[in-house]
Amino acid sequence: MQVLKASQRQACRPARNNAVVRPDVPVVVAASAAAPCAAGLLTPLPAVAAAAPHRAAARRSAAVCRTATVDAPPTAATGGETVREDIRNIAIIAHVDHGKTTLVDAMLKQSKVFRDNQATAERIMDSNDLERERGITILAKNTAVRYKGIKVNIIDTPGHADFGGEVERVINMCDGVLLLVDSVEGPMPQTRFVLRKALALNKRVVVVVNKIDRPAARPDWVIDSTFELFMDLGASDELCEFPVVYASGVQGIAGMTPDGLMENLEPLFETIVREIRPPTVLPAAPLQMLCANIDYDEHKGRIAIGRVTSGTIKRGQTISICSSLEPGKTRTGKIAELFVYDNFARSPVDEVEAGDICALSGIADIKIGETICQRDAPNALPTIKVEDPTVSMTFKVNTSPFAGKEGKFVTSRNVKERLDRELERNLAMRVEPGETSDSFVVSGRGTLHLGILIENMRREGYEFEIGPPKVITREVDGKNCEPFEEAIVDVPEQYVGAVVELFAQRKGEMVDLVPSIQGASRIKFRIATRGLLGLKNALLTATRGLGVMNTLFLEYAPVAGEIQMRENGSLVAHETGQVTAYALETAQERGQMFVRPGDQVYEGQCVGMHSKAGDLKINVCKAKALTNMRAAGKDIRVGLDEPRIMGLDDALEYINDDEQVEVTPKSVRIRKDPSAQVRGGKGRK
Repeated sequence: MQVLKASQRQACRPARNNAVVRPDVPVVVAASAAAPCAAGLLTPLPAVAAAAPHRAAARRSAAVCRTATVDAPPTAATGGETVREDIRNIAIIAHVDHGKTTLVDAMLKQSKVFRDNQATAERIMDSNDLERERGITILAKNTAVRYKGIKVNIIDTPGHADFGGEVERVINMCDGVLLLVDSVEGPMPQTRFVLRKALALNKRVVVVVNKIDRPAARPDWVIDSTFELFMDLGASDELCEFPVVYASGVQGIAGMTPDGLMENLEPLFETIVREIRPPTVLPAAPLQMLCANIDYDEHKGRIAIGRVTSGTIKRGQTISICSSLEPGKTRTGKIAELFVYDNFARSPVDEVEAGDICALSGIADIKIGETICQRDAPNALPTIKVEDPTVSMTFKVNTSPFAGKEGKFVTSRNVKERLDRELERNLAMRVEPGETSDSFVVSGRGTLHLGILIENMRREGYEFEIGPPKVITREVDGKNCEPFEEAIVDVPEQYVGAVVELFAQRKGEMVDLVPSIQGASRIKFRIATRGLLGLKNALLTATRGLGVMNTLFLEYAPVAGEIQMRENGSLVAHETGQVTAYALETAQERGQMFVRPGDQVYEGQCVGMHSKAGDLKINVCKAKALTNMRAAGKDIRVGLDEPRIMGLDDALEYINDDEQVEVTPKSVRIRKDPSAQVRGGKGRK
């Protein structure tokens, strides 16, 4: 297998001649990259790597020898620095659905974290109900395994672009990352986002080509594409020499070549221990720990999670809390309990030394980005910075005729307190006062980011209303600009024309069109975030459910102009009551219904999508008069069409500027906004 084409290597970097040039290290030129290993000066590579008879293995061998001779940090350094050889801190990053959580499951099981007879669920790290239902990781989570006496702290991160704030927070705690890339899809939009964050912090990257057992796997192309991505992101020459491991997280196997997989993940563990640098710490310096995440326990209260940068933290210790955003301002607190992550559990300890990741309780007002310091030496670390939100929604008190019937928390005070709690752990979110005292403007990375918050709130018993999603504009060089995103669509060839036409209607520009695999094509668009609102369902309709779209924020650019978001109007209930089959038989001729017989509706509720532009009021509660005499042919009835039941995500994509979503623990309804100006059924612009 040829990982890099010769022309690519010549164009991207100068010839090395087996020499490593670093400004801070004396250059040692060896006649052969394998000579130091053969002479016994270095630790030999595992047999699985030595058996690779191709250029990729040769490149990895040279990289490992260079790492051992030049890059490996000493066990003791000047200025009181020492190296924790017994610890590795890594984060697993990837595009959504590339197998991060499944691979972590296999690493936990093979590390004998669980008993042989212990029952475990799939995707062990996806601990909350929403993650299991949607099959995605929403919150970053910590765990740890032990391999040959070395503790490996693992951080499982979300893969969806809307939850990029989770990645930006926790990546500060690690010394290196495992970049998972699907063996068929290759680098995707979120791969670029998370890799850019890792390279900006100069983190060592180990590339894992996952799902190598897929029939259509193409590892040569994946590695070439990954290298090109490194170069596009401006990675240093050293970071471009990334080690590669091939794995199947489902089967729990890995190897250094696609055809040389072992029966376990030992090659992956060996690569982590060898390639990820152990933390260099200052054990004798004053205590410093940056709070990178927040957890909550009903008994222990708020739990701060972070990595001890210097010094030692102890249970019962009185500490100072400060922030780089508020210089000179400190407060004190006392650590009630102290924990470390070990074998998929939080284990209580008395002290934690620098270099390790820990969790602590007892500080009720701790916030993400604050620094826990020694009491007599309050020196704040740089706070965590995340990218700004791009989409906002208005949260309001429910004012529908059914208000207060299904929810437990219904007042503006309840909603505000819940949003304030969310701000404490969600750095990528913003909350501002709305136009009225009972409304709040909530901003996030995308509709999914805000949709997860809404779904969590309704499951907790909250009842409220949501306005339509709107993009956040800003002024750049005196021009009004809006966010633009890169959209990549994988679709069968026969639907390429329909997809291009759909994006053109929303002023999307096609940037690239390349053949993918098995008769599919990959199309890349540049489109305003505003044009993506409500596009998912339209794309699924145009491609018969076969189109897959992924997006990534690109830039702020001048406003694209007017965009027609929805062509169809809504069918609006004429009166309050119970939906009847008799009324639906006639109403369904006007469009697609959202309700079934027996549902309770109220005046002004959207009960269907009109087949034409503009809204239409209909009576879906009309009952057949019992006094009518039966006439010939009256028993012949038209069957009722299956209604389109609108879930939360569907409702948020559907609504227009003059509509809003009523959210309760039991129901999701769409209604006309009484305070909005009627726009004659026209879509968002």
